[in-house]
Amino acid sequence: MTWVYLVVAGIFEVVWATMMKLSAGFSHLGYSLATIVGMLFSFGFLALATKHLPLSIAYPIWTGIGAVGAILVGLIFFKDSIAPLTWVFIVMLVVGIIGIKLTSAS
Repeated sequence: MTWVYLVVAGIFEVVWATMMKLSAGFSHLGYSLATIVGMLFSFGFLALATKHLPLSIAYPIWTGIGAVGAILVGLIFFKDSIAPLTWVFIVMLVVGIIGIKLTSAS
């Protein structure tokens, strides 16, 4: 269940980052509140995960899920463009996240 908490925390990191973008500098109340709620859930699930996972494992995976998720949201919903070489580093990030999970003792 600990890994589920960590994945959910990462997903909520993507949620709050997306809501922050939509809040336009916190000028839209609804999106601003959604940002805060997303942060609370993200940090809450991360706290649950770190009860049983080492910080050195949980934190990089949490931020990695958030980073890759934010990239995908930017590409799909905000029509961001990414240089072809950047894709190499995104793949490396995903491989790193998977590698940390596979090699952790937890």
